Amino acid sequence: MVDVGQKPDTERIAVARGEIHMKKATLELIRLGQIKKGDVLTVAQIAGISASKRTSDLIPLCHPLPLNKVDVDLVLDDSIPGVVITATAKTIGKTGVEMEALTAVSVAALTIYDMAKAAEKTMRIQNIRLVEKHGGQSGDVMNE
Repeated sequence: MVDVGQKPDTERIAVARGEIHMKKATLELIRLGQIKKGDVLTVAQIAGISASKRTSDLIPLCHPLPLNKVDVDLVLDDSIPGVVITATAKTIGKTGVEMEALTAVSVAALTIYDMAKAAEKTMRIQNIRLVEKHGGQSGDVMNE
């Protein structure tokens, strides 16, 4: 791991985004709450938040961070068709929360796939990326 001991504590914020693309019929099943495993969006949101808190257990050289806030927002998008997943992670610390936000998006997308795979096995998880970061020595990053 990188030694961050001498770095000052600063507010760190990261926003990540990704999509899961699916057939319109699958999206409609999710919208209507007709997926057999249950409420897809609520379960995916909880899975993303839980995963963000375990990022250092999943990514070998990540520092464990005390997260002050994690939001996972899931929006049904007919134009894809699919679900757009946005995660925001915040902390005050010596290193950033980019990996926590990216992990939240990834696991939320995987959860949607798992819950809806009985309806469709051809869903595609795509375009997971950091969209913005604030705080730290490297400053702000906007990647929209």
